[in-house]
Amino acid sequence: MQKWVYLFSEGHKDMRDLLGGKGAGLAEMTRAELPVPPGFIISTAACKAYFDSGRRLPEDLWDEVLQALQQVEEQSHRRFGDPTAPLLLSVRSGAAFSMPGMMDTVLNVGMTPRLIERAGGREESQRFTLDCYRRLIQMFGHTVKGMDDAVFDSILSATKDRHQCASDTALTAAMLDEIVSAYRRAYRDVVGEDFPDDPLVQLRQAVEAVFASWYGKRAVDYRNFNKISHDLGTAVNVMAMVFGNRGAHSASGVAFTRDPASGEKALYGEYLMNAQGEDVVAGIRTPRPIAELQRDLPEAYSQFCKICRMLEHHYKDMQDLEFTIEQGRLFILQTRTGKRTARAAVAIAVDMVREGLIRKQDALQRVAPEQIDQLMLPVFKSDSKQKALVAGQWLGSGLNASPGAASGAAALDADTAKQWAEAGRAVILVRPETTPDDVHGMLPAVGILTQRGGATSHAAVVARGLGKPCVTGCEMLQVDVTRREIRAGDRCIREGEPLSIDGTTGEVFLGAIETVPADVSREGPLVELLGWADEICRKPCRHEKGGVVRAGLQVWANADYPRDAMTARRFGARGIGLCRTEHMFFE
Repeated sequence: MQKWVYLFSEGHKDMRDLLGGKGAGLAEMTRAELPVPPGFIISTAACKAYFDSGRRLPEDLWDEVLQALQQVEEQSHRRFGDPTAPLLLSVRSGAAFSMPGMMDTVLNVGMTPRLIERAGGREESQRFTLDCYRRLIQMFGHTVKGMDDAVFDSILSATKDRHQCASDTALTAAMLDEIVSAYRRAYRDVVGEDFPDDPLVQLRQAVEAVFASWYGKRAVDYRNFNKISHDLGTAVNVMAMVFGNRGAHSASGVAFTRDPASGEKALYGEYLMNAQGEDVVAGIRTPRPIAELQRDLPEAYSQFCKICRMLEHHYKDMQDLEFTIEQGRLFILQTRTGKRTARAAVAIAVDMVREGLIRKQDALQRVAPEQIDQLMLPVFKSDSKQKALVAGQWLGSGLNASPGAASGAAALDADTAKQWAEAGRAVILVRPETTPDDVHGMLPAVGILTQRGGATSHAAVVARGLGKPCVTGCEMLQVDVTRREIRAGDRCIREGEPLSIDGTTGEVFLGAIETVPADVSREGPLVELLGWADEICRKPCRHEKGGVVRAGLQVWANADYPRDAMTARRFGARGIGLCRTEHMFFE
């Protein structure tokens, strides 16, 4: 019989095609006895069978899910749907190829009014359970039933304004009770039925929603852009929830074992105290640098640093990790090969050869040809940027989330960005914060700018993967999508006006700034890497008649002027292959 479901303990890193990247990573960490919550994986084969049968779950799959759930209950010493020792679940996607934020997630599955009643009268317990419940209703409503997040966001904002709360963490249990009641009413009004209070109904519908998100618009757009096959399917990872929103000694965060923008060998990431992981990647709050966690929760930080070093050495590549600290106890929720900029890809590959982790041949395979193209992306011309500063065009600074420079018309939503780009207009997508639903506008934009969010937010991760300049968390700007304008102090910038962003420094300017090509010859690691390519491509090879000859593969350039030959030489070309004399006469 076909096996559809695998406990984390039954998998390993080489089962990526069947368990997806996230599932294979969780299984490998479980085998290494790292602090991973118990869980199971519904395979990519089940996803393909789901679509082959007209979007119906395979016949025996649900029985296997219930058996695996029983194992998770035994490992966690909790029971799904039991108010005395409740087990809540996260339901997340996980394809064989990394598709950050492109498919759906539902957290806190299994939360019901019975669990809230059981929490008793203690403010802290009531607040925690109500916070989890309002998150579940919103994620379930949006992901499973297709509700607009704005319905929930308006209720949350109105309640905070009414009670003068500056942040979500300032909401009391009584305020959260108001929000939950309003969320349930909104759900009933839009969906036409009450929110399901049966935990197994919640779980089944969440699993089907994750499968269905494989063919969601943003996932299809992302695969088309990155040339990923549509017939692979996604796995579903079902894991016991751990809670970063459980008080002052709890936190959630995302970290990279090296800087994904520069490649520097230093822990790079962000976290939020008293928050769930979606708060960090969604960019709804601006998080804090990972180094500050050493002060807030020193023991958990020290343990996390050791795990980061171990995982990077195990996988021999830079890792992207998600973690949660629940009341001082660390849990690792994900490890995967981290998305990085072209500059970081080169620097990391070269450094890992020097460190003895990989061979030169491996380093060359780590850097894609299109990443070399990205290193030639333009930067602002220094005198033009200086003129913009003198002229008072500087609007503010945010986080330098993805390097490069770009100028374009400010588009305040993804549809507008796509429409303008298709008409041949250079566009900067400007958002309060991006969500996965914005990806169709991020793909054609020349740069991305957000008011909120950190260097590990959705906008930053996607921009780095696309090789586009990105500035996040520019809180000096107020992006008003309704009024179609951006405010920077006393200034008002209308949608369509030109903006310039410097993803290397995090600066934002009004107007278009002249750019110049980057000087690749100054990129020391790149020169070294290309030197290794020259070494390897000229190694001896055996001729078909038995004689040994040199392969002699070289890069030659087209050049019509001395300046072309100088540039080609600087970039490592070995000769000139074509010179057109008629072009010379143009000058």
